[in-house]
Amino acid sequence: MKDELRRRKEEMLLGIGVSSERMNGALSDMSSIAGESIRVADIAHNAISIIENLDEEFESQTGLTKPDVAFMFFATALQCARWALLTKFKERVDHDKTEGGKTDEHSNRSHRWYRPSLEEVISNPVPFDTTFGSPDTGANIGGKHRLKTLGHDPVLGWVFGTANIATSTLTRWDFTSYHIKTGEDKLGRKKDKLTNRAKTELVFDYTGRKLLDEGAKGKSIIGASLVKEYAHLKSDIGSHKSLPFPLVSSVSPQLADTLADYGLDMANVLTVGKQAAYSTLINALIGMIHYLFYDPIKDNSRRLYEVRTRKIITYSNLISSNCNVLAVAVKAALGDAEGALRMLDIGGFLVALYRLISDAKFIKEVKQEFVMGNYYKLIQGESLK
Repeated sequence: MKDELRRRKEEMLLGIGVSSERMNGALSDMSSIAGESIRVADIAHNAISIIENLDEEFESQTGLTKPDVAFMFFATALQCARWALLTKFKERVDHDKTEGGKTDEHSNRSHRWYRPSLEEVISNPVPFDTTFGSPDTGANIGGKHRLKTLGHDPVLGWVFGTANIATSTLTRWDFTSYHIKTGEDKLGRKKDKLTNRAKTELVFDYTGRKLLDEGAKGKSIIGASLVKEYAHLKSDIGSHKSLPFPLVSSVSPQLADTLADYGLDMANVLTVGKQAAYSTLINALIGMIHYLFYDPIKDNSRRLYEVRTRKIITYSNLISSNCNVLAVAVKAALGDAEGALRMLDIGGFLVALYRLISDAKFIKEVKQEFVMGNYYKLIQGESLK
């Protein structure tokens, strides 16, 4: 009976042009497809559980090891040593006590328009420090003259201040200029004095001539003026009034004054910049050293290892910042409010905040790649490493 059924089956298949072998193969493929569909459906049904497991696996592979923790505490120690020893806000001193700050008020200018001699440039005070004669000329730069003269701007001063020194002139915040001559006060003392209005375009015209057309003599005057500008800016930065926030005074001296009242002057800007630069340097150093210990066999992918590196840097920055806040609070509680403020690590806080945001974004991206990448591998039937 069975043989008869088999014979009839063969005749039927031959009748429609299909061999028994091809039919068996087709049935086998259908069975395989059905099995694969069941497997994929099972993965989809358990997607939440699988993704949670992959998430735990990611955390396991990127968790800090004992050597990583040692790196983290080493980095924290470097950051704490930085703000405790290297990047404190400097104590402000009187202008006369700063390096190069004490200047004689003598004046021996020969009153040649825009053309002081090299000796005059070297021996006289910088002309943009002059306030004597301000009411008579209407220059109105008395009082906080550093906010009202471009020679005191930490950026523009290198151009305007140098040109003013080379031409015995003063340029106000609104780009109007005045000649500086030798005058006498009520006690008969010779001092620099604002006199006639000068043309700002001629200030730069004569400065250019000295640099380009007057040979070694003119270049010497420009060189001496530049050195004198550098020395003056350096002496003013460390004083109580310091220098205004760069470029702001050229827009509004009042705004520059307001910013200074809130601590935004050049001395503080430099200190915060130094704090941020040193903190970033330490982070880079830790990152490079940690990279040297990467083992492709033991540490899996380079991307996962970088997650650990970034965790070390972020955690060390946050711990350092918290330690700084605690140290400042303790110092203030002990009655040294000024010393506490000088220790405040604003630049370090900014770097820590940046690292927290940027590293969290990077870790999130790598985590998404790891979880979804491995989930797709499961769907495709690939084995996970």
